[in-house]
Amino acid sequence: MSYEPDPRRWKALAVSLTAGFMGLLDVSIVNVALPSMQSGLHASSGGIRWVVSGYALAFGLVLVTGGRLGDAFGRRTMFLGALAAFVVTSALAGAAPNETTLVIARLAQGVAAGMLTPQNTGLIQDLFRGAERGRAFGMFGAVVGISTAVGPILGGFILAVFGTQEGWRWVFYVNVPIGVVAFALALRLLPRSEKKQFRMRSEIDFLGIALLAVAVLGVLLPVIDSDSDGPARLWWMFVVALVFGFAFVRWERSVVRRGRTPLLDTRLFTGTPGYAAGASVGALYFCGFAGIWLVFAMFFQQGLGYTPLQSGLSVTPFALGSAVSAAVAGRLVPTYGRRLTVTGLAMVALGLLAVALLAQLVPPSVSGWAFALPLLFAGVGGGMVISPNTTLTLECVPVRMAGVAGGALQTGQRIGTAIGTAVLASVFGTVVGAVKDYPLALTVALCCAAVLTCTALALAIAELRARRHRAQHSGDEDEARKAETSAADVQRG
Repeated sequence: MSYEPDPRRWKALAVSLTAGFMGLLDVSIVNVALPSMQSGLHASSGGIRWVVSGYALAFGLVLVTGGRLGDAFGRRTMFLGALAAFVVTSALAGAAPNETTLVIARLAQGVAAGMLTPQNTGLIQDLFRGAERGRAFGMFGAVVGISTAVGPILGGFILAVFGTQEGWRWVFYVNVPIGVVAFALALRLLPRSEKKQFRMRSEIDFLGIALLAVAVLGVLLPVIDSDSDGPARLWWMFVVALVFGFAFVRWERSVVRRGRTPLLDTRLFTGTPGYAAGASVGALYFCGFAGIWLVFAMFFQQGLGYTPLQSGLSVTPFALGSAVSAAVAGRLVPTYGRRLTVTGLAMVALGLLAVALLAQLVPPSVSGWAFALPLLFAGVGGGMVISPNTTLTLECVPVRMAGVAGGALQTGQRIGTAIGTAVLASVFGTVVGAVKDYPLALTVALCCAAVLTCTALALAIAELRARRHRAQHSGDEDEARKAETSAADVQRG
C-alpha cells in the first residue's frame, strides 16, 4: 500500500510541539518562582517543594500509560483531551488560594502533561517517513532540550514583569492562552484516527499499569524528597521498586506470550536496534544536565544575591547554544548518526568542567560573564545530544508501538531529571553547609554533573561501535547475497 503524506503534517507538528513545549517547560520554570510562591501563600517549605516534586512525580508516573492509551484510542483523541486538562489545571494552579490547592493542581497538571508528551512521538511516527521523520524527531528533541534550558530564563522574566508577590501566578496563567490557541489549531490540523474495534479489558494492561506505577514511584519518591532526608527515611522504597520492576517485566513477557497487548512490550529493549542504549544515554545525560539549573539558581541567587531574572539570564548562553545546534543537528543525523551524540556529550562535559575551574579562578562578582563562553560551548554540545539521540533511539520502533516507546524514553529522562536534581542539589547544599563557600560548592556539583555526562558518553561510544558492527555485518550479508546471485547466473549461463 502506497504512503500518501498528509499535506498538513508540518503544521500539525508545530501545534503538537508547542503543546509539548508547555508541558516540559513546567518542569523547570517554577524553580525561580518558589520563594515568591512561599511568601505569597504563606506556605511551608515542605509544601512548596511539592509544587516541583509533585509535578515531576505525576509526570513520570503516567508517561508510558499515556503512550499506550494514545496507541489504543488514537493520538488525536488523547492529545486533545490531555491538552484541555493541562490548560484547566494550569488555570487552577495560578488561581490557588493556598498551598494545598496548589499542590493538588500541580499533581493534576503533571498527569495531564504526562499524558500529552508521548503523543508527540506517536504523531511523528504516524505522519512522517524516511528523512522527514528524522527531521521531525530532531525538532522534537530540540523542544525537549530547549524547554528545560529556558525554563529559568522565562520564569525570571515573568516575575520581573508581574512582580514577585503575584508574579508566580502568571508562570501558570501563561499556559492558558497558548493552550487554547493550540487546542483550536489541533482540532483543525491533527489527523483523525481510523475507527477500530476497541476492547478495554483486553487492550489495556491494567495490572501492568499498576506494577509500573509502583516501580516508578519507588524510585522517584525518595529522590524528590531528598531535602527532607528522603533516601535515608524511604530507602525501603528502592527495594519495593526493584521487586515491582522485576514483576512488571515478567508480567509483560507473559502478556506477549499469550498474544495480548502489553503496556510496554519488552521486545522494544531486546529486539529494537539501538533503543535500549539510546534510552540509557538519555536517562544518564538528564541526570547530569537537568540538575545543573537548580545548582546555578542557588549559586547566583543565594550566593551572589542575583534576582531571578539575572539568574536566568546568566545561563542564557547554554540555552542559545542548545537552540541553534539542536535545529542543525536534527538535519545532520542521517549523515553523522551517533557521532553527533558522542561529540555533543564530550562538549558538554568539557564545558561544565571549564565552568567548574573558572568558579575557582575568577572573582564571584564577574562569574556571570566569565561563565558565558564555556556555557555556550556546553549548550552547543547539549543541542547535539538530545535531538539526535531521540531520533536514533526511535528510528527502528514500529509505528504500532510509537507512543509507548516515546513514553518509556521520556520516563527514563524524567527519572534521570529527578535523580540528577536531587543529587547535585544535595552535593551543593552539603558543601555550602560545611564550608560556606559557594564557588567551591558549584565546582564540586559541576564536577559530579561532568562525571554523569561522561558515563553517558561511554555508553554512546559503545552504541556507536555496535552500530558500526551491525552496519559491517549487514554489508557482509549484502556482499554474500550478491555473490550467490552471480554464481547462480553463471550456472544458468
